[in-house]
Amino acid sequence: MKSALDYVRIFDTTLRDGEQCPGAAMSENEKIEIALHLAQMNVDVIEAGFPVSSPVQFKAVQRIATEVEGPIITALARATRGDIESAANAIRPAKHKRIHTFIASSPIHMKFKLGKEPAEVLKMAVEAVKICRDFVEDVEFSPEDATRSEQSFLRELCEAVIEAGATTINIPDTVGYTTPYEYGELFKFLIQNVRSSDRAIFSAHCHNDLGLATANSLAAIRNGARQVECTVNGIGERAGNTAMEEVVMALKTRKDTFGIQTKIKTEEIAKASYLVKTITGMVVQPNKAIVGANAFAHESGIHQDGVIKNRETYEIMKPETVGVLSNRMVLGRHSGRAGFKDRIVRLGFDPQPEELESAYQRFLEIADRKKEVFDEDIRALFADESRKSLDDRYLLESFHVTTGTKSTPTASIRISVLGQSKEESATGDGPVDAIFKSIQKAIGSDAQLSRLVISPVTEGQDALAEASVTLERNGERVVGKGSSTDIIEACSRAYISALNRFSLS
Repeated sequence: MKSALDYVRIFDTTLRDGEQCPGAAMSENEKIEIALHLAQMNVDVIEAGFPVSSPVQFKAVQRIATEVEGPIITALARATRGDIESAANAIRPAKHKRIHTFIASSPIHMKFKLGKEPAEVLKMAVEAVKICRDFVEDVEFSPEDATRSEQSFLRELCEAVIEAGATTINIPDTVGYTTPYEYGELFKFLIQNVRSSDRAIFSAHCHNDLGLATANSLAAIRNGARQVECTVNGIGERAGNTAMEEVVMALKTRKDTFGIQTKIKTEEIAKASYLVKTITGMVVQPNKAIVGANAFAHESGIHQDGVIKNRETYEIMKPETVGVLSNRMVLGRHSGRAGFKDRIVRLGFDPQPEELESAYQRFLEIADRKKEVFDEDIRALFADESRKSLDDRYLLESFHVTTGTKSTPTASIRISVLGQSKEESATGDGPVDAIFKSIQKAIGSDAQLSRLVISPVTEGQDALAEASVTLERNGERVVGKGSSTDIIEACSRAYISALNRFSLS
């Protein structure tokens, strides 16, 4: 019989470390949406946020702790009483809860960031874990910048916090500095030399600055790590974090090598990737492993011939394993509601009748413009419609744009503002700038555009375009999304979507 350690726990930090990626801000409801899907995927731990950092963060963590069942809900806290108490209060409603506390342990961090000696850091770490244990039984401790720390001090620190009550020891490669061999050897050293190491689970947390995050995490697993901290699509600060889908599928595909797996429902991976992409506006590169648009595409004649004869010649994974439908039924203008609903359900959505009808009407509009409507198109338009709310203050009614090489781009917009139609026009540096300015005039907005990303959903001249708009106002940042075969319309929908996400003030 296998012990409880004989699987790799997935600690998902998309909502905490992932959100720290520039431009990846999420609203409270969007965090709940992602957290619910992570629970559906059977993620072991959800790091919901850093409660002490802001009232918005606190409330989001508290809602996740209240509304999401199944995974352990954890909150991050520095090694201070105030941080820990805030984290404890935020996760209090969770059935399964953990506090994740940390303090820097590398010489460079202790000297220049903390201004403290190792003995002081050791004392603070032990006190922090003891305070955590006053609130919860499950405590995770991270020595920040562990891979640039002195091994003897790291060993001493790990021993002390385990004795104080830490149940998980996370060894973060905070700046993406280490290599697979070094990281694996570090885990081997700690697990063999830390007294009472059998009383804690050792965890890997890697950043991707050198493109080694997944390789480093797998090396840690080979050497005893039984938790991996990761994010969907690998989003995160700087070059990102370990990509959850890569670790999970590496263990599943190469079980002959690793001999250990996770409990993740891999069929939910594609939907999780799309959900995070659309909510954060962080585009997934086409050649991204596992979830990129080209991950299961074959263009070379030799490859196509091989796959036709036997898929295993060039496919080490079945696309269905990660939730990608390989045999796609192409929909068009003559497809009815039944066919459309069937496809929506097969793509993993659970539509309400009003959402389905709204999405179907958008589908008919798109089908009139495109010869074929693919799964990716349907995901995009259904995501658009399902995020609409009866409480939306602004709705796009119509627009008109004129532009050319020797004319000033001009846009006219008709927008519903709290149920009343308003029309405005404006000029701009280009058609998108003009349409944004006309929207601003119509509603009297002073929001500042900080980011615009436009990407094709599928290929071809009639491809559906997806736009992501990030707006900022009075310190609040929101992200809106929109899709259409018309780029200007996609941008308009995204801009209005963002405006609807601002809190009322």
